[in-house]
Amino acid sequence: MQRKEKGVIAHLFKTSYIGTGTELTIKKESALERSAKVGQLPASEAPIYLRKDDLLVLTKEQTPGEPALYDAEGHIVKPAHIACTLPEVFSRVKAGQPILFDDGKIAGTIMEVNEDNLLVKITEAKESGSRLLYDKGINLPETKLNLEGLTQQDRKNLAFVAKHADAVSLSFVNQPEMIEALHRELKELQAPQLGIMLKIETKEGFRNLPRLLLTVMKNHPAGVMIARGDLAVECGWERLAEVQEEILWLSEAAHIPVVWATQVLESLSKKGRPSRAEITDAAMSQRADCVMLNKGPYVLRAIELLDDILKRMQEHQHKKTSMLRLLHVSELEMPTSDTAN
Repeated sequence: MQRKEKGVIAHLFKTSYIGTGTELTIKKESALERSAKVGQLPASEAPIYLRKDDLLVLTKEQTPGEPALYDAEGHIVKPAHIACTLPEVFSRVKAGQPILFDDGKIAGTIMEVNEDNLLVKITEAKESGSRLLYDKGINLPETKLNLEGLTQQDRKNLAFVAKHADAVSLSFVNQPEMIEALHRELKELQAPQLGIMLKIETKEGFRNLPRLLLTVMKNHPAGVMIARGDLAVECGWERLAEVQEEILWLSEAAHIPVVWATQVLESLSKKGRPSRAEITDAAMSQRADCVMLNKGPYVLRAIELLDDILKRMQEHQHKKTSMLRLLHVSELEMPTSDTAN
């Protein structure tokens, strides 16, 4: 437990359900005030289920998302809506452009563009309905957003990051100007030594990668993350393999370490059993310098398996160079005299 202004921060080591009005009590009897009630908590957002041909409204106003409303005959009275946290979207997108949600699990086309909202028609979703949860990513692969500087929220977050972290990740970095703005901000915060990780998540960021590398190399340490979830959505799933290959080549040429990220051993972390494709993917990640695992109830098992795979693959591959090591399982047994006869 830790004091914080007029209250305390408590760390819970077991799953706990706390709601508005829950009474919390400190066991220490010497405390001046031993109990307090939880104040008004924000309403939790229920998932929205979307099917093909459904309509979805993106709003600039930061209100909780809601599913569609239907009348007694099953006709839509009010389409589902969610908030978009990036205001630049509403002035840059055009009708007819594609839009994707949650790493491409749901796809749609922008039908109408207004100052405060966008109307989207869902074009790809599960037949039974795809679940869209709160705060999932939105991709606009054909929209040029021209994000070059840092937002007010970025600057607020950096003040905390500079004091408590060893590195900061720069998401959706497309232009060198974004890196230069981050360099200036860290210098003002007297944290120029803070490491910067470039998250390559867009088609534009991939195209500009050589310029991004030259800019970030002005300060060390620096690294690159292949954010394969967003990158696949932006560049197309069928192009991901060659895109990540080129990122590895360019980063190695620049002597910049690479993080291999998104859905590594995902089935194992979440369900307890990996797929064959995930084992191969984990083995290929040896060509990077670091591998990122997502959370899940079986994440410790995933770490153990990944550690075993990477240690063995290190004998076969050093980054992009094959070591041509002999496999023991390929050695032939010499026939004995009995079998020879």
